[in-house]
Amino acid sequence: MDLQAFMQSLQDMEFATMIRESSLAYPVLLSTHLAGMGLFGGMIAMTDLRILGVAMTQRSMADVHNQLRPYKHLGLTIVVLCGLTLAWSKAAIYWPNPFFKMKLGCLALVALHALAFRGPVYKSLGEMDKAGKATALAKIAAVISLFLWVNLVGAGRWIGYWEPPQ
Repeated sequence: MDLQAFMQSLQDMEFATMIRESSLAYPVLLSTHLAGMGLFGGMIAMTDLRILGVAMTQRSMADVHNQLRPYKHLGLTIVVLCGLTLAWSKAAIYWPNPFFKMKLGCLALVALHALAFRGPVYKSLGEMDKAGKATALAKIAAVISLFLWVNLVGAGRWIGYWEPPQ
């Protein structure tokens, strides 16, 4: 079975069909997914902007990072659950879409970014606070994070505007 046929079989499942064909379920899931993105991405953006010294400068970097963490986790949970359900319901439609693949690629890069910079940046924010400034590596990580998030959200929006070739 090729990958497109597999995606079609996922999309043809009863639950996926119910979600896709519902006049309420799909729009509610999509709206919730976008709200989760706003929460998750917004909390990450605030952390990144604090590291860059642009926002919340009266607060320590470690405090901003740690106090926003529960909201990041909530946003991530919402995004993943809704996103997987949305993708499942239109798997065969989304799979050939280059913007869907771009979004998945950006999502993978966001995950790699989090793993790569967790120790040297995010677990070291308290030390940076004591030194009175973010390290160059922390600022680079923040800029990369913001870049990835803008591209991830952009790719997600473009998914709906792609027309398959005739």
